[in-house]
Amino acid sequence: MALTAWKKWKKYALATAISASMIVSAGCSGGASEPNAGDQDRTAAEAAASKRAVVLFHVKSSTLDPADNIITVKAGIAETLTRLDADLGVKPWLAASWTAVDASRWEFLIRDNVTFQDGSPLTAEAVKASLERTMARNESMKLALKIRSMTADGQKLAVETLEPHPALASELLNPHTAIIQVKEEASIASAPVGTGPFRVASFAQDARIELERHDGYWDGAAKLEQVSFRFNEDGNVRALALQSGEADIATQLPAESVEAIRLNPKLKVESEPGLRVHFLLFNPQGEATGDLRVRQAFDVLLDRRSIVEDIMLGHAAPANGPFNDRLPFGRAAAAAEQDLDKAKQLLEQAGYAPDAGGSLVKDGKKLTLKLLTYKARPELPLIAQLLQSDAAKIGIAIDIRTVENIDDTIRQNRDWDLVTYSNLSAPRGDGGFFLNSALMPGGSLNAADIRIDELTDVMKTLNATSEAERRIALTREAVDIAMSRTPHAYAVYPNLIVGLNERIAGWRTDPSEYTILTNELDVS
Repeated sequence: MALTAWKKWKKYALATAISASMIVSAGCSGGASEPNAGDQDRTAAEAAASKRAVVLFHVKSSTLDPADNIITVKAGIAETLTRLDADLGVKPWLAASWTAVDASRWEFLIRDNVTFQDGSPLTAEAVKASLERTMARNESMKLALKIRSMTADGQKLAVETLEPHPALASELLNPHTAIIQVKEEASIASAPVGTGPFRVASFAQDARIELERHDGYWDGAAKLEQVSFRFNEDGNVRALALQSGEADIATQLPAESVEAIRLNPKLKVESEPGLRVHFLLFNPQGEATGDLRVRQAFDVLLDRRSIVEDIMLGHAAPANGPFNDRLPFGRAAAAAEQDLDKAKQLLEQAGYAPDAGGSLVKDGKKLTLKLLTYKARPELPLIAQLLQSDAAKIGIAIDIRTVENIDDTIRQNRDWDLVTYSNLSAPRGDGGFFLNSALMPGGSLNAADIRIDELTDVMKTLNATSEAERRIALTREAVDIAMSRTPHAYAVYPNLIVGLNERIAGWRTDPSEYTILTNELDVS
């Protein structure tokens, strides 16, 4: 498909999708018709009077258990011991301070005068119990934290790790380590009790969380009294819900909706560079994608420029690796340009040749690949379609399948070849997170079970290194090794695109994407 034809097709497809969404649903409340301007004014007045806000989030949650899902921190229900500041530095949250006694021993001082939402005090013993439960339920977090033992004494928590672990404090800002009251195990999945500014009033799986203000919040009661935190993975529906007044905040809006939303004086859109990368994830056990040359072919088949300009409409930058170049360990090399001739050469080296009809064939079998994608990030299906079109030019057939839960799908079966995927690569301003979680065996983001033997020694050294400049050098070395094996083909660094009603005050875009609801958020 030529670029001009692709643009025309994309506009037609998007217009059709939006029209269909308007017919089926004008928002997320079960098919209500789109309100007129008077309805919007009444909605705004009612929300302001009641100090209530509606958030429409782009990923569904079937559980609120922080060991299994990170939504509890985003929704202001629970908090972690540490957090990131605006400069991506690790700062105290529930831990007032911490000290490295030596390479494998730490002492955390837990804040005084903090209570859970049930009124019970936050103590070192409560933190210990919560972290022990997380490690028992989440093997990836157990591997990341590397905790041998913990001892609680009042507000002091002594931690000993299995090996030198200078990044422990930053590991503890992972939302999976959110501290909750563990006494009522049966209710944790539907109503966890945390220390955050909002408590759970009700929860409907994959639909919504109704939240109420926790008046005893340690850092000052929230300005909002209630929040309806709703889930909808259709980007067009999220955009329409914002435009109709049904949602006050809509996350991860489609790039093509930004211009129309900005024309409404009562709405605004924030589009900010983040710490995320969109990429192709290859199945290392795939018949074709198990071959390095096939993976390298797809790396140069990716049209990063078209993704930035025609799909993301400028709300992204081309990717040259997992980390953008604003980070100190980002790569200086330019992002690869699309090169169909080089892609064909690599595939020829892998044993593929065109048949009479132009299809690539090896051992009598046409090169047909199954590509999985998902709607939570609306640009990913479009990237899949663009890749399908470009692959056809060199004789590759791609079968696109859209799935609901991408992580469960790729973990539970291997009947796929590649995925349009997205991960936070540096949510705490350090490259070790992504390298350990996405490229090492057992990592929480390594759903494809990628194994790169050459990485092992470098990562062992990185994980034991505390000196900043040395960590940067080791991170760059690890990235170079990983990219030589092409487990991923990095496409673009997308902006965080959030739509806001004008009555929202106190909003702050968090580049780590870990927090959405805070005690400062308000409606005017």
